[in-house]
Amino acid sequence: MSFRRALALAACGLAGGSVLFSAVGVGKQPAHGAGGDAETRSAGAAPAAAGLLLLPPPASCPAAPGWVERPAGGGGYWDSNWDRREPLALINRKKKNEETGEEELASRLDHCKAKATRHIFLIRHSQYNLDGQIDKDRILTQLGREQAELTGRRLASLGLKFDRIIHSSMTRATETTDIISKHLPGVKKVSTDLLREGAPIEPVPPVSHWKPEAVQYYEDGARIEAAFRNYIHRADAKQEEDSYEIFVCHANVIRYIVCRALQFPPEGWLRMSLNNGSITHLVIRPSGRVALRTLGDTGFMPPDKITRT
Repeated sequence: MSFRRALALAACGLAGGSVLFSAVGVGKQPAHGAGGDAETRSAGAAPAAAGLLLLPPPASCPAAPGWVERPAGGGGYWDSNWDRREPLALINRKKKNEETGEEELASRLDHCKAKATRHIFLIRHSQYNLDGQIDKDRILTQLGREQAELTGRRLASLGLKFDRIIHSSMTRATETTDIISKHLPGVKKVSTDLLREGAPIEPVPPVSHWKPEAVQYYEDGARIEAAFRNYIHRADAKQEEDSYEIFVCHANVIRYIVCRALQFPPEGWLRMSLNNGSITHLVIRPSGRVALRTLGDTGFMPPDKITRT
């Protein structure tokens, strides 16, 4: 592969606008009027100048996801304002006290900064009756009830002060929540339609055994994205202590949330697999940084109790 070809591929990988690369070691340059290299002389390509080569991304480059804003170190990306709670984004920088100047700006920034860490525990519902034709008939199986008991015991054993349990309004999630909550007395339960199961976004690569209608992605995707935006974000500036919250919902919802929170391509959600009753632990720091502590943990269950239906 020629060096210029490698540069073109690198430009594609960055999927940005025109990308500037150092041309040191490019090799012998074509003589003036010699026609040049077809790969670097395509329409729209800028000429080399002052030891630098400017290459536009090839037409085949996929566009970067809309929620990616700027490049970070190591060739990756991190949008520090992914939850729209970055302090600089919350204040009107044009509004400035002429007397106090920068001190006023620093005070306003400090007022908007998060101080606490949020711990998000995403629980997949337990095994349920797959033969049910409507939601109210899709109740937990006996094994599913045992799984929920084990999950509840595991959460209780962590010794954390959980603030609330938010759960999908679907029957299997509600029943799982009711069993778990017996092990966490006093923790408030909140039901929401936003966390109901659905098709978040068309997966890449596609699968042959599961192909919802395009309208389902359009409708479910907007709702599940709304759930992400509503519940997954850094702590409010008024929150003084770290919080621990439980969300009982569904595999598709959890996998999509994990991809979005880590700023991975959300189309890859179906590449992950989650067991029934599993625990996924996300940590959101005051800075907006997000870490995945565990994904689909069922190590607390005996092997004969583990299912993935």
